[in-house]
Amino acid sequence: MGFVHGEPLVSFSCQDLCAPDLRRRGLTVESAPPAVLLVDIEADLVLIDGDRIVWSEERFPVAELARQLMQWLQTADGSDFEFDSMSYAETGAVCVVRSDGGWRVGSVFEPPKLWTSPLPWEALAAMVRAFVGEVCMSVLAIGIEPGFIAAP
Repeated sequence: MGFVHGEPLVSFSCQDLCAPDLRRRGLTVESAPPAVLLVDIEADLVLIDGDRIVWSEERFPVAELARQLMQWLQTADGSDFEFDSMSYAETGAVCVVRSDGGWRVGSVFEPPKLWTSPLPWEALAAMVRAFVGEVCMSVLAIGIEPGFIAAP
């Protein structure tokens, strides 16, 4: 459950990472404070379960999500996760909740029946670490030191 031939069935994918609003704010990657970088670093985010797209959002604050997911993972107290973004009025654009069969990932913008299949904790933790690592590598590729996000 959770993996096929070592590959995760459930994963986040982010593409086209950028920080286009920095220039509008009169900032550069060097001068922007971490709080601004968290919300201004965006990418097209897709939550995938096997062949099925569970949820997607263009220009999503992936650095902010990666930071919060990593902090949640490191606390590992068994509580659910609801993304509380500075960019969204509503909490829960990304949610991770415990279910009878494991952990399910989804969004308050989608009905729970459309969320991912249940994952065991180990598979969920691996998925989160892979996502945080991908975001950190993409942030580094655009010239920003990713230490403000978290070490995966």
